[in-house]
Amino acid sequence: MDAVTNQSDEITRRILDNLSSAVCLFDANLQVRYINPAGEALFGVSARRLQGVSAERLLDSPRVAGLLASTLDSGTPCTERECRLDTGGDHPVTVDLTAIPLREPSQLPELLVELNRVDHQLRIAREENLLAQQQVTQEVIRGLAHEIKNPLGGIRGAAQLLERELDDTSFQEYTQVIVREADRLQNLLNRMLGSHTLPRKRMINIHQVLERVRALVQAEVTAGIRLLWDYDPSLPELNADMDQLIQAVLNIVRNAVQALPEEGEIILRTRAHRRYTVGHVCHRLVLGIDIIDNGPGIPEQMQQKIFYPLVTGRAEGTGLGLSIAQSLVNQHGGLIECFSRPGRTRFSILLPVLEEGGDE
Repeated sequence: MDAVTNQSDEITRRILDNLSSAVCLFDANLQVRYINPAGEALFGVSARRLQGVSAERLLDSPRVAGLLASTLDSGTPCTERECRLDTGGDHPVTVDLTAIPLREPSQLPELLVELNRVDHQLRIAREENLLAQQQVTQEVIRGLAHEIKNPLGGIRGAAQLLERELDDTSFQEYTQVIVREADRLQNLLNRMLGSHTLPRKRMINIHQVLERVRALVQAEVTAGIRLLWDYDPSLPELNADMDQLIQAVLNIVRNAVQALPEEGEIILRTRAHRRYTVGHVCHRLVLGIDIIDNGPGIPEQMQQKIFYPLVTGRAEGTGLGLSIAQSLVNQHGGLIECFSRPGRTRFSILLPVLEEGGDE
């Protein structure tokens, strides 16, 4: 009988160890008794160190811990969809949580919790939304620009004609104000529309782009702001327009500088992502550029809108830098994402690498 039990326990453990979803077993005091390898990967901590850790501390959510306590007391299973947990990474992970009370005669109750990550599906949906948002924004801006440019040109031309007809030159000051303001609005429209030229692509080293940006920004910042780098030297060359990528990265880094107080740090980091989905397309290889700062963060209500033109959190800002950067990266088949919390903001530029011939 003991041999059969041991064999059954071994089979159960092998099954749990090979599941892709995280499985935790909590005792009657909601302390960890067991966690499988997928759970170790999710929380970034070994099972040995998690032994005896409370559910509230592990999940870093009093609300979810309270839900588990109620489930254990009631003896009724529960499911929580798209539950956000802070596991110590750049941003909270999102999981579907299922809790099942286990009750055996003459034993204290236990709670089995399964955590299925749904970040991947949510990220794809978010990226598709970003791409659609950028496309719609550009279409709206093009339509507005067309409607504004014609009367704006007429106003400017009329002001110049009026200036020539005025006998009193003292009034020319006013016509010049009209011309200057018309030019300013024209420049604003051109910036909102972004680059009118297609990328002039050639094989480049992405680190040359970042080093150029670092040199430009280093000359502008105060001594209290440090520009650090963490590059992956194994990254392949990328077929891209160097000037456009420099502009995109520069816009983001300058935004980070402006968000920092007199002291702080900005990290430029590169990594390779294999079999990575951007929008709805899965690429064999994607180059990731992360611009990370330790500033105050972006308010949550603004994070979904920061890539819209004219949206800014600074009184002196135009709100065009991030919109232009997103447009330039989109022209390379890529995308910019943002994750922010107080003390850490990360902008990630994702650039697919095409093999020779343009195939993935």
